[in-house]
Amino acid sequence: MATKRFRNNSWRYTVKNGKVLPRPLYLTFKDESEGDEYVARLENMLERGIVPDNLKENLTRLVYVADVIREYVKFNTISDSDNQLLGVAIERIGDVKLSAITYSWVENYISSMKKPQIYNRNSNNKIARPLAPDTIRHHVGALARCLDWVVRKYPATLPFNPIRLLPKRYASYKPSKSSNDYRMDIERDRRLTLEEEIRIRCILAGNKPENRQRSLELKNKEMLILLFDLALESGMRLREMFTLSMKQIDIIKRTIFLDKTKNGDKRQVPLSTTAIEMLKGHVTMHAQQLLFPWWDGKDLSLRKTTSRLSRQFARIFNAAACQDLHFHDLRHEFTCRLYERTTLSDLQIALITGHKDLRMLKRYANLRGSDLAARMW
Repeated sequence: MATKRFRNNSWRYTVKNGKVLPRPLYLTFKDESEGDEYVARLENMLERGIVPDNLKENLTRLVYVADVIREYVKFNTISDSDNQLLGVAIERIGDVKLSAITYSWVENYISSMKKPQIYNRNSNNKIARPLAPDTIRHHVGALARCLDWVVRKYPATLPFNPIRLLPKRYASYKPSKSSNDYRMDIERDRRLTLEEEIRIRCILAGNKPENRQRSLELKNKEMLILLFDLALESGMRLREMFTLSMKQIDIIKRTIFLDKTKNGDKRQVPLSTTAIEMLKGHVTMHAQQLLFPWWDGKDLSLRKTTSRLSRQFARIFNAAACQDLHFHDLRHEFTCRLYERTTLSDLQIALITGHKDLRMLKRYANLRGSDLAARMW
């Protein structure tokens, strides 16, 4: 029910409806009867879940995409990668009104990332190259998570998230009409074979690669082996591992506590007996001490450390003749092994790996095909 009062020779109405209005709506009329009639019609529409278009922008200060992103980052714990991607979004689409975010706009936004585009950065014109499909997916995903929050928090401002209507492979495209190439958005499904794992362990042990005159010079060889083993035994991401401190590791409870993951959430990682045996010789009583020697503990050097270790393992995998193998593929391999070697449910596996969306695990479902076949008559 609206309230009204006479002030400064006019009638001021306060309209509240928690179902559709993110905050009270204030209206002013010179004539009381006119105000009563308008507010009565408005309340009737609000009860039916309808907010007049001419009032939507007055309901919230979140008018532009930049406003939304800043509000989202302020009140939510998000990953470093999303923080960086949303920073780029503010620069490129920050002046777009939230009311303009439709499915058609989303399609045009994605199309703009598939071709060179001039934009401003620090008052200088820059030309952005066409983005790779997986990069487009990362940018769109970060914005989608932001808009999901707006839909939940301010449904009257954005009733639904049009990004969620995109079809599969929306990021794939042809570089040009005359081109025969097709840039595909393909999920990686690279598995580590037993033979490859043996060759990698030989390289890490100091053996000379085939067709080379000498073995690789590897600093902190023992810790590189531990990092490789821990990836295969825990499924943790590279950054989650090299930032580990001793206080996060509980040998007795066989767990590692991650206080901030890529998704911005906390997670407890159960450890296999193999992982526990590997860690026993490295865990000390100094709680603040880092397990691995590469990171200096400063946030500014996180990306540099990630890049340096990724390049190091790329050299190792290349020397072991493991074509197109990335360190992150070890996390995929761990998840595959969970499906193949255990009877854990999708939900239990998601709790271990940190996947927030169970749809991310659907691609592993075929690994249990033989289990399903064994139950058939």
